[in-house]
Amino acid sequence: MLQLYGNGNLNRRQMLQVGTSAIGGISLADLLAARANASQAQFVKNRSIVVLNLQGGPTQFETFDPKMDAPSEIRTIFGQTQTSLPGVFFGSQFPQVAKHAHRMTVIRSYRHGISSHGPAAHHVMAGGNNTGAQMGSIYTRAAGLTNPQTGMPRNMVVTAEGVGEKYKGIYASVDRVSQTGALPASYKPFNLGGGGELVDNMKLRLDSTRLDNRRLLLGELDQLRKSIDDSGLLESSERFQRQAFDVLAKGVAEAFDLSNENPKLLERYDTAAFASKQDVMKRNEYAKQFSPVALGKQMLMARRLVEAGCGFVTVCCGGWDMHGGGKEFTMVDGLNTLTPAVDKAVSAFIEDIHQRGLQDEVLLIITGEFGRTPRINKNGGRDHWGNLCPIVFVGGGLPMGQVIGQSDRHGGEPTSDPISSSNILSTVMHYLFDVGELRVQTGIPKEVESIIVDGSPVSQLIS
Repeated sequence: MLQLYGNGNLNRRQMLQVGTSAIGGISLADLLAARANASQAQFVKNRSIVVLNLQGGPTQFETFDPKMDAPSEIRTIFGQTQTSLPGVFFGSQFPQVAKHAHRMTVIRSYRHGISSHGPAAHHVMAGGNNTGAQMGSIYTRAAGLTNPQTGMPRNMVVTAEGVGEKYKGIYASVDRVSQTGALPASYKPFNLGGGGELVDNMKLRLDSTRLDNRRLLLGELDQLRKSIDDSGLLESSERFQRQAFDVLAKGVAEAFDLSNENPKLLERYDTAAFASKQDVMKRNEYAKQFSPVALGKQMLMARRLVEAGCGFVTVCCGGWDMHGGGKEFTMVDGLNTLTPAVDKAVSAFIEDIHQRGLQDEVLLIITGEFGRTPRINKNGGRDHWGNLCPIVFVGGGLPMGQVIGQSDRHGGEPTSDPISSSNILSTVMHYLFDVGELRVQTGIPKEVESIIVDGSPVSQLIS
């Protein structure tokens, strides 16, 4: 997580206030703004997407397609719960999310056919586009890397470590959700937990007695900028590290400070109570690293980022590769650990977005790299299954309160309204861009333009 340090009681709010103060009407933020995009492209809509990526491959049965009429070795192992939509049921461990089903579109017929983790994860995040770049990178290649109004990076990844150093060690496969494919590496998402040499250089250690002298402290910041520029580090570093410097200087790093939130809201999101239990960790070797204790804060961070101008946020939640067998979770242990945390964090996010009036500007997508086998294996797990992949859309001002497509009686393949990865990609791009305006723009590579404007969105979402 990007952090600011001081000797004594130097807090982030004080640092951010100083970082945006002006000398003679010119602040450090202004100096950096001169190098940023000068104007907001009209073809970029004022919208954001948050992808909650359930890494490892979430089960379709115990989440959004219970199949209670199937044989016991196939159907959801914990039963089902009625949602706010008549006749629509979710897995029983999603009681809070189920209350918001009228604000959701559940797709039960998404299939890509890939059952290997890496290829499937990259494919889903790329929407199968021919560059191989994840959708957020395609977005920033056309929209720009940084929001010109706020300085916020437009494409970010939020891991557990990204919301606090105490969560270091909790699993996240960032490489599987942040690939740039054929695009330049500079379009890689900004990873809050990524660190790097330049971020280390940004840890200013200043005497807290000098805090009140903003002119002096701003001079320290300007000296830091000059030393970095003179060294060439800023130009030679990875783009996400250069963005880190812009974030500090512009003051938008305040968005990363969860302590600014109302304590009651923090409590509503908090998933600390869902730590992997001792007996579960004895039975499942990887259980500790899959603990969802930070997930609530990750979702709250995602809300703060989109509110501050980020257009594409990926939240990583690992542990869904529930094969059983002593290393990965069994279905029982994994679901008892992870699904209550997802239920609380996602329902809190939905309620928060609505309370802030952002329900038409923020689209939440919940998915993973693939689904799980219809039949439970001998180890009490389900294995990889690329023939059906859970995916849910929430909000964004799109038509909600519907189920698109159906799976067969065993929950293994689509039987109606088949949805492809290219449909998902096109839906995302049409949501983020005015494609008519984008067609007449210059400076966007034809291959990227084609990815954005061609293809067919899910018709029930975007006509």
